[in-house]
Amino acid sequence: MKDFLSGKTLSELKEIVSATGMPAYSAGQIADWLYKKKVREIGEMNNISKKFQTKLSGSFEIGCSFPVNFQRSKDGTIKYLFQTHHRHFIESVFIPDNDRATLCISSQIGCKMNCVFCMTGKQGFSGNLSAGEIINQIQSIPESDQLTNVVFMGMGEPSDNTDEVLKALEILTSDYGYAWSPKRITVSTIGILKTIDRLLNETNCHIAISVHSPFPEKRAELVPMEKTNPIKKIIEIIRQHDFSGQRRISFEYILFKGVNDSFIHAKELVRLLSGIPCRVNLIRFHRIPGVDLESPDQAAIENFQHHLTSKGVICTLRKSRGEDIFAACGMLSSKK
Repeated sequence: MKDFLSGKTLSELKEIVSATGMPAYSAGQIADWLYKKKVREIGEMNNISKKFQTKLSGSFEIGCSFPVNFQRSKDGTIKYLFQTHHRHFIESVFIPDNDRATLCISSQIGCKMNCVFCMTGKQGFSGNLSAGEIINQIQSIPESDQLTNVVFMGMGEPSDNTDEVLKALEILTSDYGYAWSPKRITVSTIGILKTIDRLLNETNCHIAISVHSPFPEKRAELVPMEKTNPIKKIIEIIRQHDFSGQRRISFEYILFKGVNDSFIHAKELVRLLSGIPCRVNLIRFHRIPGVDLESPDQAAIENFQHHLTSKGVICTLRKSRGEDIFAACGMLSSKK
């Protein structure tokens, strides 16, 4: 099986052209064709000689593929289904919203974390996505050139696939790649102790931490990884970094009726995040099969939000998008 060029960093492309006997400057040319011109065949790289095109084609192909299916929500959200190189399936969600066009992308096939409220965790784990498969979700949808933001909030835990996620982020933000500002990208994670430092130190993208309860025992019921990756230790690490500039740290909090929506939870959440310049994104729970949890009513949500804002915590309520096509938060699953 041939290797894929899409998803290679500039340093990796330099190794390839060296091994192929191509001029060193060819690495930059290939990167330009891959990430700026977005070609789908090596033969389209017309400033590379036919001789070297043939050499490259003997071992490599571009590795991009279009979605195999899509669903459109009544609110305009579009869910795309992609087939991976190993014939698994993943989902991505395009969310248009006035002058913003956000793509929610996946980093794994399924997920190991098994959070009780998430359909992706219910399908189990089948493997990590390569940087190329991550980039392909951005590059191969019809709305690719419209995108203003990308969020790693789809299927999988980005911190459990750190090497490939960081490669994808390098390609997205480097001059040789997409040349996007890191401010256009958010990486969401439940917080894994052995990799959180890499996400904080090796990229300037925004980071979103999934909390869902400020109390360790209750969080462990919702997010089993709390037992080995306590949110309090994750917060301690975050406190060692400077988020006073343009980079943003946010905390995701899905609200469950009678579970984590009380005044006591709001008060403890304020205490947990005290001193961190951040925002809290409140998210309504979206019902999924086999899970006996509910979203609070609007009054309870507003009371929770009011307490946070009254204590100086910037707090937003995320819109529910694509719920009718199972594209909303926690609803992605490509299990066949």
